Amino acid sequence: QVQLVESGGGLVQAGGSLRLSCAASGRTFSYYAMGWFRQAPGKEREFVAAISWSGSSTVYADSVKGRFTISRDNAKNTVYLQMNSLKPEDTAVYYCAASSTTTQAMRARGPGYWGKGTLVTVSS
Repeated sequence: QVQLVESGGGLVQAGGSLRLSCAASGRTFSYYAMGWFRQAPGKEREFVAAISWSGSSTVYADSVKGRFTISRDNAKNTVYLQMNSLKPEDTAVYYCAASSTTTQAMRARGPGYWGKGTLVTVSS
């Protein structure tokens, strides 16, 4: 089992920045690909970004490419999502995710583990 706890959400104006963090516990963090998904009100959950176990490979949704950066610190069992140039359409609950497969597989089929989510609200 892997337990994931997100933090860092909040209210920010359009054009601003936020950094989300996800602390992992349980099985060895460095064995897992990690990612972020989001769910906006009235919409389905969607993939945002993922990073390989080593941090050498990342993948992003087209909607956030160039604005968001995913990173991880295996020594701290933590994954981050730096969000810049935020837009009102980025408003959503952001979920941390962990997968024993690849980043592409996580994107296509979803992860094995979810956090409970943190709310990001971007005002116009």
